[in-house]
Amino acid sequence: MINRVLIRLKIIQIVYAYYQNGNKNLDSAEKELFFSLSKAYDLYNYLLMLMVAVTEYAQKRIDAAKAKLAPSEEEKNPSTKFVDNKFIAQLDVNKQLMEFIANQKRTWTNDQAFVKGLYEQIVETDVYKEYMASPDNSYAADREVWRQLYRDCVLQNDALDQLLEDQSLYWNDDKEVVDTFVMKTIKRFDPKNGANQTLLPEFKDEEERELARRLFRRTILNADYYYHLIEDNTPNWELERIAFMDIVIMQTALAEILTFPAIPVSVSINEYVDLAKLYSTPKSGAFINGTLEGIVKQLKKEGKLDK
Repeated sequence: MINRVLIRLKIIQIVYAYYQNGNKNLDSAEKELFFSLSKAYDLYNYLLMLMVAVTEYAQKRIDAAKAKLAPSEEEKNPSTKFVDNKFIAQLDVNKQLMEFIANQKRTWTNDQAFVKGLYEQIVETDVYKEYMASPDNSYAADREVWRQLYRDCVLQNDALDQLLEDQSLYWNDDKEVVDTFVMKTIKRFDPKNGANQTLLPEFKDEEERELARRLFRRTILNADYYYHLIEDNTPNWELERIAFMDIVIMQTALAEILTFPAIPVSVSINEYVDLAKLYSTPKSGAFINGTLEGIVKQLKKEGKLDK
């Protein structure tokens, strides 16, 4: 699940913190990197749990309405299509998700006010209304409605963003990336797999884990060389005048360009320019793009880069 976009982001954050705090211990910083990545995987599971929590809340609403002293006919005979959603029923018993819940002791129980608000937002959507009115009771329809509801009600949700930020500082910048994996997971669910449906793994393979470790260590250990390259290609700037985040981003980019020959230079530059636009100054993207392109040209001319 953890992809290179998230790996790059986390390394930049950890490298920045490594230089900002006084205790520059490489092994401790590496442990912090992998802990931070594991928290992103926790968020993935937690957001999957949210869909089950909303459905459970909907069932409680139905039960409470039926328990009234004088329920209306609609309350006595409500449509249970939403709470009987086959995709959610499969997700609810998923073995990997149940294992996560057992190990992490994490639930949405203490955030019922948010769950209630999200449910009330959902029932007002056209997606929900059309689903409830449709005669289609297939698994595919049940899975698709949640793909659309997640897209429309969870992806851009300020209240959820604030709640997650309050729960973990590690989740501040993770949700946008993790959302894409939740959406991918919904699409991958197959009823024939039942409770054994596989969720996305934390890392695609050991190679991705090793990439994170090597990129982080090369970024730190070869810092002096990268500073020298940056300084040579910014003749009108003193390093002290360059935004420190820009230096960290270029330092990490250079570590990637020089360490991983299979990753095209253009891909590396574009990825780090995009990160600069999000996490540094308004002019950082163009500045970093120009500087990195100048360094790459220099390295190729010197025969130090062959890709």
